Amino acid sequence: MHRCKVRALDPQKNRSNCMSQHRSLKGASTITAKRNVLKRFERVELLKKRGQFKDGQKVLGLPKTKPDV
Repeated sequence: MHRCKVRALDPQKNRSNCMSQHRSLKGASTITAKRNVLKRFERVELLKKRGQFKDGQKVLGLPKTKPDV
């Protein structure tokens, strides 16, 4: 599907009105780099798995956590 409009009224100016999309706005499926920052719930899950977080413990002020490789 072509998203750009083509001027069909004047055959001399048969250019499209397209703008390119910035690379930061492309879909998440194109991101191939491994994230090095975890969200809070991911950090809690990882700390639970490592035995460093207990139920009922505050989720603020968590220690720095590097993701598993």
